[in-house]
Amino acid sequence: MKLILIRHGITEANEKHLYCGKTDVPLSDNGRELLLSRCENNAYPSIDGYKILSSGLRRCEETLSVIYGNVAHKTDNDFSEMDFGKFEMKSYEELKNNPEYIEWISGNNEKNKTPEGESGELMKKRVIKAFERVRSENEDTLIITHGGVIAAIMDYLFPNENKNRYEWQPNPGEGYIIDLDARPSQKLCKPPIWCKIEAPNWRFNYEQQKKTQS
Repeated sequence: MKLILIRHGITEANEKHLYCGKTDVPLSDNGRELLLSRCENNAYPSIDGYKILSSGLRRCEETLSVIYGNVAHKTDNDFSEMDFGKFEMKSYEELKNNPEYIEWISGNNEKNKTPEGESGELMKKRVIKAFERVRSENEDTLIITHGGVIAAIMDYLFPNENKNRYEWQPNPGEGYIIDLDARPSQKLCKPPIWCKIEAPNWRFNYEQQKKTQS
């Protein structure tokens, strides 16, 4: 079984460095243009024969449409980003003097819940349960989802890498291909042109693809 994970393209919330989880924002103009540019350079893998899933949030639906067009797919909101509760759509600068934020950010914010939201651990538990449902069906699958979700899946699959969420999290519009049938030390096959290696996984990257072609 092959798994492709793609993070949605850039949104205004990304551009403004806002906490954005459950809030249903669209791609920004810049985000859409960057995806289109990558598509013109064949930066994305073929998904012929793949089952396709999206978190269902607008930024993921739009990313799927830009990259692959109007393709049949299903949505599963268990692949949605972490719910930041009261911190949704606020920046560090807006929150830095908020006692609830200080308590959350300065403690173990994987275990600590955001006020009226989730903790990192709760999000990961939700995501991994959904991922195991997908894996049990044993079909090649593309999931268009969110940075935190991808990081949770990668940490679950490769715990010995000891990477934190931000090290696993791909840039908007990027992601990973994983061969789930391979042995843990051989999770990948020879990468196509749009991939680069970041052991133990392939992570595709437009800039690497451009350099290879030039």
